[in-house]
Amino acid sequence: MKLLRASRLALLLPSLAASLLLAACQHGNDLPFKLTDIGGHMPDLQFQLTDDNGKAATAADYRGKVVLLYFGYTHCPDVCPLTLAQLHAALQKLGKPADDVRILFVSVDPARDTPAVMHAYVGAFDRRAVGLTGSPAAIEALSKRYRSGFTREPASDGGNYEVTHSSAIYVFDRNGHARVLDANAPQEDLVHDLGLLLGNGASP
Repeated sequence: MKLLRASRLALLLPSLAASLLLAACQHGNDLPFKLTDIGGHMPDLQFQLTDDNGKAATAADYRGKVVLLYFGYTHCPDVCPLTLAQLHAALQKLGKPADDVRILFVSVDPARDTPAVMHAYVGAFDRRAVGLTGSPAAIEALSKRYRSGFTREPASDGGNYEVTHSSAIYVFDRNGHARVLDANAPQEDLVHDLGLLLGNGASP
């Protein structure tokens, strides 16, 4: 299994989640979230990338939807496909309300992840998933904005390579405000919190 290697940066998530949880406790919750509340401690959703249909995409395109932001890549051997499969299962449990959710899968491997490649990949998991790619600078800036991280590993003799990346899922409400962080929590916690955001919509 390459899971541990592919998600090595995910080891940073417990400390990040703990610090955000402490801050959230100090400010109080407006909704009874089960995941780590990051409201007011992470910036609003903002980006300028290219979607898997080859069109320019910004965060404004997803206003009115609850957004799940995840950084990964299509050649990922285990973590990414597992995560997307789990997100699909979570949305299935929500039923019809999940039509107001979008999974934004941001590639950390733009050299290989063209819009066409991304389109075929995300479409195999869920119709509400959107692949996003862009320039290395744009992707790095977005990753840093949410305290995520990724590193390209040395290529093998055949030219193949892996990208080590963090595995957090950032959840934004209908107004693009960061609300909760899923750092490998039980699936039912994500379903619960998505239900709250779908039912309440905008931030206070």
